Amino acid sequence: MTTGPTGTTGPTGLDRLRELRALGLLEKAYDEVPALLAADEGRPAGAGGAGGAAAAGRLLAGLDPDAVLARHPRTPVVTVAVTGESTVGQVVDPLRGELARHGLLLRAVLGEHGTYLRDLTEPDGELCSAEPDLTLCLLDAETLFARIPEVWGPEDVAAAGEEALNRCAALAAAAGSGTLVLNTVPLPRTYSHRLLDHRSRALLGAVWREFNARLLRLTESAPRLVVIDLEPLIGEGGPVTDPRLARYAKVQLGAELLAAYAREVGHLARAVRGMTRKCLVLDLDDTLWDGVLGERGADGIAAAGTLRGEAFGAFQKCVKQLGSQGVLLAVSSKNDEDLVLGALRGHPDLVLREEDFVRINANWEPKDGNLADIADRLDLAADALVFADDSPAERARVRSGLPGVAVVPLDAEPALHVTRLLADGWFDTLRLTDEDRARTGEYHRQRERRALHERAGSHQEFLRDLGVRLDIGPPRPHEFARLSQLTLRTNQFNLTGGGHQESELVALAAAPDRHLLLAARSSDRFGDNGLVGAVLGTFTDGALHLDNMWLSCRVLARGIEQACLAVLLARARALGLSAVTARYAPTARNHRVRDLYPSCGFTRVRPGAAGEAVEFHHDLARVPDVPGHVRVTESLGGRPADEPR
Repeated sequence: MTTGPTGTTGPTGLDRLRELRALGLLEKAYDEVPALLAADEGRPAGAGGAGGAAAAGRLLAGLDPDAVLARHPRTPVVTVAVTGESTVGQVVDPLRGELARHGLLLRAVLGEHGTYLRDLTEPDGELCSAEPDLTLCLLDAETLFARIPEVWGPEDVAAAGEEALNRCAALAAAAGSGTLVLNTVPLPRTYSHRLLDHRSRALLGAVWREFNARLLRLTESAPRLVVIDLEPLIGEGGPVTDPRLARYAKVQLGAELLAAYAREVGHLARAVRGMTRKCLVLDLDDTLWDGVLGERGADGIAAAGTLRGEAFGAFQKCVKQLGSQGVLLAVSSKNDEDLVLGALRGHPDLVLREEDFVRINANWEPKDGNLADIADRLDLAADALVFADDSPAERARVRSGLPGVAVVPLDAEPALHVTRLLADGWFDTLRLTDEDRARTGEYHRQRERRALHERAGSHQEFLRDLGVRLDIGPPRPHEFARLSQLTLRTNQFNLTGGGHQESELVALAAAPDRHLLLAARSSDRFGDNGLVGAVLGTFTDGALHLDNMWLSCRVLARGIEQACLAVLLARARALGLSAVTARYAPTARNHRVRDLYPSCGFTRVRPGAAGEAVEFHHDLARVPDVPGHVRVTESLGGRPADEPR
């Protein structure tokens, strides 16, 4: 029992985990863990809040991943290899807790002390053989200082840094299908102050920062590399290391820093798994501005001009920055709509305006229902939403009514709003694309399309008036990042439930004799939708097997999926292929596309029991026509059936 975030006394999520562990029920109740740990957010250290992930990780340490999967087969598993310059095993517990908090299950593979070069370069070694999703190679000051003379100067450190950068670049170039994670290196005072003159210390500081800057820039040319910058984490956390552990156990990075690092890796794991959130839903009163609009009127609210007002203004600037990078912004506020729109349109303090939001729900209905409406209107699932509100009651209502929504616990101190919003990296992504930056404008155009649909006499009339255009062909060099993002984030129109990293797609496209990879781009009378779909196939025995298809939920039910298959089947027949086969594997979210292949002339060859995959076959004797309302431009290419394989 402990004091909770509102001052009440009650059991924490960690208390419940201890109880489940004592009863031997952790595997059975693993699906409860995210909600238990989310409820501890905002509690004081030691009570499930700060440091709670490490404590949760220790409680979950004895879990058998296979036993968890036997009971919860849809739990996403993240295999993480951990190695480094020094002793790094201390990161595993907080990492296990962080992944559990996000509904992920950790499989950890731990390297030996100081063996990272061997661990990452031996193809048959334990770490590489595990085919990890993430490989964490923790660097520390010894990465450089272990390779300099006993008596040294800044120039020796510069030379050691150059060698370390070359090693890191080689590791990044040789990385397998997963993501290699490096980190910037803190400069310990115990080294910098061995230099007695300030000029030499300044030069050492410059050399050190140049090393870290060049390490960060390796990501520009290495698509499988992520470098986590430790400097912001150190600025908000405790000491870099414990001198005693550093000396006696070779633990160069301290527990608090490793916990913060594990939190960042948890965000990265979500992004790698395609679990990046898409929409931030905001309360207004005492969340976006200071004051209650309905009580004080527009003149009584503030986001500038006062100490508290300035804090709300800073929060709005942060939110606008997120929106500029593709995060959809929406409002759920218990207010009169006309008052809200008036404030957003005309209040002089506000950074955010009506056009920054893709949906504004200002009414007196329960907020869980409003968030469900926002998700429906935007064609998103509830687990694509993040909800920020200063009211504990409203947050509890949403947690209970829509458990898939991530809840940001704001409170009465607006100076902490930005910190709380950014704490969990809900919107972190591996790479930003042009489609991300244009997303808000695209959703505004969606409203125009919805209005056209409502005016049309029928759905077919709407499609004819919409003027759908489809361009389908191999991905262009700049499109692979977006293509990867589409495969990882798309859940509803994803025929087998899988996704691919950018590097994997580049490799597939580089082998056109074996694989077919297509990108679908669409536009209509309201503008360009960008890259909205992908098709992946494998040539085998004179036939084409469709490994998967993906289509953005923004363009569903416009005939694009049928057009893609019609073009593909016609091209397969023209190439002299004998058949096209396909597979549908049901997931929790893709049920709406289970009849896609039969609707395009495929026949079931292996029905599959309920919940199992279904195999399909098309003999190409009669291929479907492209829907009449879709204009198609194609550049499929392909290999004639008699071309050597």
